[in-house]
Formats: sequence, C-alpha cells, structure tokens
Amino acid sequence: MKKLSILIPVFLLISSFGFAQISQEVQDNIKQRVDSEKHVGIVVGFLKNGEETYYSYGKTALKEGADLNENSVFEIGSISKVFTSILLSDQVLKGNMALEDPLSKYLPEGIKVPERNEKQITLKDLATHTSGLPRMPDNFRPADPNNPYIEYEKEQMYEFLSSHELTRDIGATYEYSNFGMGLLGHLLELQSGKSYEELVKERIAAVLEMTDTGITFSPAMEARLAKGHAYGSEVSNWDITGLAGAGAIRSTAADMLKFIAANINATDSPIAKAMKLSHKTAFQNEEVNFEIGLGWHFANEGTVVWHNGGTGGYRAYAGFNKNDNTGVVVLTNCVESVDDIGLHLLNPSNKLASSEPKEETPEVEVAIAILETYEGTYEFAPTFSIEITREENQLFAQATSQPKFPIYASAEDTFFLKVVEANVVFNKDAEGKVTSLTLNQNGQSPKGKKVK
Repeated sequence: MKKLSILIPVFLLISSFGFAQISQEVQDNIKQRVDSEKHVGIVVGFLKNGEETYYSYGKTALKEGADLNENSVFEIGSISKVFTSILLSDQVLKGNMALEDPLSKYLPEGIKVPERNEKQITLKDLATHTSGLPRMPDNFRPADPNNPYIEYEKEQMYEFLSSHELTRDIGATYEYSNFGMGLLGHLLELQSGKSYEELVKERIAAVLEMTDTGITFSPAMEARLAKGHAYGSEVSNWDITGLAGAGAIRSTAADMLKFIAANINATDSPIAKAMKLSHKTAFQNEEVNFEIGLGWHFANEGTVVWHNGGTGGYRAYAGFNKNDNTGVVVLTNCVESVDDIGLHLLNPSNKLASSEPKEETPEVEVAIAILETYEGTYEFAPTFSIEITREENQLFAQATSQPKFPIYASAEDTFFLKVVEANVVFNKDAEGKVTSLTLNQNGQSPKGKKVK
C-alpha cells in the first residue's frame, strides 16, 4: 500500500500530573515538511496522563483544501490490523474462539488450507504474522491500480488458499502478511455472522464513542475528508473489501486518541480485557531479539507498543508508551512516513527525520536510442512490478497501484525521482542487453527482472 502527507491549532490541557505537550521542535518540523511540500498536511494527537492536545498544519487538499484539524478524516491503513486482533482477543476471552483453533474450523466446507510438516495454520499464526502466508496472494491482480483492493473478495481468497504451497514452517518465522490479517478479519465475519465493519463499530467504536470511525463514509465523514495524495497528485481512496481486516478503516485523530487512551487504561471498558490481551507477547524470536503481540509491534525494548499504516494516499502511526502513560496518533494525507514523529513523541531519544528539502541531483542527457532499451515491465514479485515508459526524451516509472512519475538521469544507467528519495539502476548482461532494474529506496535495493 503506498505514498504522501501534512496540517494547525493547539489545545493544551493542564494536568496535576504534568502537561500534555507537543514540543516546539515537533511543530517546527511539521511546518517545514508541509511548507517544503514534502507533505500536504499532518495532524498529531498527543496524550499524557489522560490529558490530550492536538497540533494540525496543512490542508485537506492541495487544491481548494480546508485547514486540517483533529476531526479531519483519514484512511489509517494497516492500523486496522490491531482492531482485527482486538476483535479476535475479545472472542477468545468470551470463549467463542481459541488462538490455537485451525483456520479450517471456521471456513466453509471444501476450502483447502495449506499445511506444512503436518501442522495447520492457527488464528494465532495469522494474528502474529507467522502463518507462512505471503504478504500478498499471487492472484491479486487489480483491474484498477488506483483502487486495487475493491474487487478482491472471499472467492479469490479461497482460490488462493486452496492452491498455495507454504515455503516456510508455520509458526517459525515472522513475515508480515496483509493477506493473513485480511483472512483473519474474514474468519471473524464467518464466526459472528456480521460484517467486519459491523464488528468494528459495535464492539470497539461504539463502546469508545468513536463516532467518526468506520469503513463506509457517512455524510459527515465525507464532508471532513482529507484527500489522499501521492507525490503532489491527488489520488483515489481505497475500498478494501474482502481483505478489510488488513487495512480498510477510516478515522480521525480525535477518535484514534480515544482508541489509544483505552489501550493505555485497559481496565474500564467492555473491550479493555481484549486490548490488554492483545498487548502481550504472542511470538518471539530470541535470536534476533524480536517480539510481537496480537497485531501490535513493540519498540524501545518493549516499552513502546505501536502500529503504522498506509494506503494509496495516506500514512498513519499510532502507539503508546507503557512506562509513562503517553500515547500518540499521527495522520497525514500523503505517502511520506510520519513514524518518526510518533516514535519521537513517545520517546524523545528517537530522532525526528530531517524536514529540510534534499539537494537537487545534477541531471545528464541520455540518447533516445538508449532510453528506448529501458522501456518495459520489470517484475519484483507476482503482485508488484514497475513499468518504464517513454515520451520523447523523458522516461516515466509506474509501480503497481501507484501513479506514473517522471524519472531523471544522473548517469546513463541511473535515474532518480524528484518526488521521493529513490533511484533506479538499469542492469545489462555481457552483451549489453537490459535484463533487470534495481530500485534503491529506504536502504533497500530489490531487483526486478525485465519480463517484457
């Protein structure tokens, strides 16, 4: 799920235990991100000892947008996964489901579930990303890249399950899986006879008075929608249907701070015990010092409990520090990460990312005859590829489910994007034929094979 972000007023409440403050350093960092057009807008909600404050800067849209505030509506993407795991925890505590239940217990008859070494995938495996199922299914082939999940329903989920062969042992290794958590949301639907949205609203949102949280836009939510953006362009909202449990929820900073407050004070609501269960370590790998709860991730030696999210035009972060009763939510209507803001507010020793615009990379000219050899599709995975096209002497790159952007040459075989810190390198064989493309971004360098 991919790309952009940023936001204005401050409400400072004084507590006898201290102040709920968003530091001037954070405010200045956010302003710089928006003013430099790295983000469109950002809303931050901060909670300390039960007292809350908000800071917003930016607009709901680049064109004719209103000022953002804590009641602006955003897609929260994968933060939906912790809602899913809390719903599971609630059913476990009520005795309706068990973490060790196999998937087959809830699926319709005739649906084959992959096994490995005579072991079955359990609900706990889905909630901890240790099922062995991949990040995305290989039959995910969106007809509309601007709204890629809208047509992926239970039929496609069942088709994939019935044909997939696991490549790693169940319960042995963490491998983040949108498909697995989306499937867990569907199993909760099958067990309850209710839709995923009904479950979220009835068992979490209504209990916590989160009136602007759901999947379907109410008229009031739509009126306050922060439009999603990717690298300077407004993009469509994503309608996640069959895999709703992986990332379909929309919400506001005000609602999400209620959610975080309930997780911090997991003692006084009907959903409290389920939240508390979801915070407990459910899988660990001591060799790499890794632990995960039911849906929730941990940072700073387990003191910070968090999850982030992203869709086609949004990024989000939500978490809390167990040691000092602080909580935070950061929402942006673009695809630039805001994780560093959230982590810094929960633990100031975590540094903020630079808000300064990067220095421009010098451009070089490349002959059209060479540019022509770069045109084609480069496949990184069955569900992800980058298509390189050309208009005269300008190359463009378009990744699966993302807009098309121009790329600029810094060397004959190396091109960079101006909208994000990334570059691509075209690789050739001994005969000079272009065979693959390397994408350098966020410290990673995956290689995609040229398939046409």
